[in-house]
Amino acid sequence: MMFMRSLRRKGALSFTRRGIEPIVRNFPSVTAAWVAACRSFGVLLPEGERLADDPYGARFARTVPLFRAPRVARALFPRRAIVYMQLRTRAIDDALLDFVRGGGRQVVLLGAGFDCRALRFARELASATVFEVDHAATQARKRAVLANDVGAKTEYVAWDFEERAVSELPAELAARGHDASQKTITIWEGVTMYLTPRAIDETVTAVAAYSAPESRLVFTYMERSLIERPSLRARAGAALVGLVGEPFRFGFEPSELGGWLEARGFSVDRDATMGELARELLGRADFDWGGRHIAFTRRLPRRGETRPA
Repeated sequence: MMFMRSLRRKGALSFTRRGIEPIVRNFPSVTAAWVAACRSFGVLLPEGERLADDPYGARFARTVPLFRAPRVARALFPRRAIVYMQLRTRAIDDALLDFVRGGGRQVVLLGAGFDCRALRFARELASATVFEVDHAATQARKRAVLANDVGAKTEYVAWDFEERAVSELPAELAARGHDASQKTITIWEGVTMYLTPRAIDETVTAVAAYSAPESRLVFTYMERSLIERPSLRARAGAALVGLVGEPFRFGFEPSELGGWLEARGFSVDRDATMGELARELLGRADFDWGGRHIAFTRRLPRRGETRPA
C-alpha cells in the first residue's frame, strides 16, 4: 500500500470509479524495471542456465521502492521468471547479432524500456546506430541511471504509442538519421500485450514503412487465450501489472499470426514458444512459460522495390 500511495503522490496513477488507471506519461514504467532486474539476476542462476549477461539492469530495480522490500522481491523475482527472461533475452540477442554480422547497421528498439543492448553489445554495434523509442518518463529515467556509461551510438526518440500517431514515426526516425533504404532490425520486446489492437496494427504498419526489404521485426507476444481465458497463474500476473497501471490488453492467436503479418508486409521466419527455446538453449523439456512467444519476421519486398545490397 505504501508503494501505491507513492505512485499516486507522484502522479503515476489515478483512482477512479473504474479502479486504478495509469497516467504513464508522468512516471517511468515499473514493468520495464522488473524486466531489467530479471535480466541482471541471471547471474544468480547455476552456470548452465546463464544465457545472457546484463550487469546494468539491477540499477533500475533500485529505483522502484517495492522491489527493495525483501519479501516482495522474493515473490516478484522467482527463479522461474529469471530463467524465462534469460531465454527471451538470449533468443533476441542472437537475432540482433546475426543481423549485425550480416551487415545490418540500424537497430530500432520500440518501447525500449530499460533495454541495455546498446551498452551490452557496444563492440558489436560499433558501426551501427541504435534508435530507442519509448515514453518520455521511462526514457528520462534510463538516461539518468546510465548517464556515465558509454555504448553504441544511440538516438533517443520520446514517444507515446497510445497518444501520438505512430504513422509519424518513420519521419521522426528519418530526422534522427535513419535511412529507410537500408536494412533495419526492429526489436519490440515486452510491449504488445500492453497496447490496444489499433495501436498494434498502426505500429506494425509504421515499422513496414521505415523498413527496407529483408529488414527484421522481432517481437514478443502473448496468446489471446491468456487475455480471454487466463489460468490462475496468468490471472495473478495480470492483476499485478494492472495494479501498477500497465494492464494486459492484447494477445495474438498463433494460427492467425502469419496471415495477419503478411497483410502488413511481413513474413514469419519463426514463431518460437518458451518451451521450444528451453529445449534448444537449456536442453530442458520441463520448462515452459505457457502462451508466451517470440516472433522472428522479415519485411517482404513490395512490387517494384529492390533489396538493399
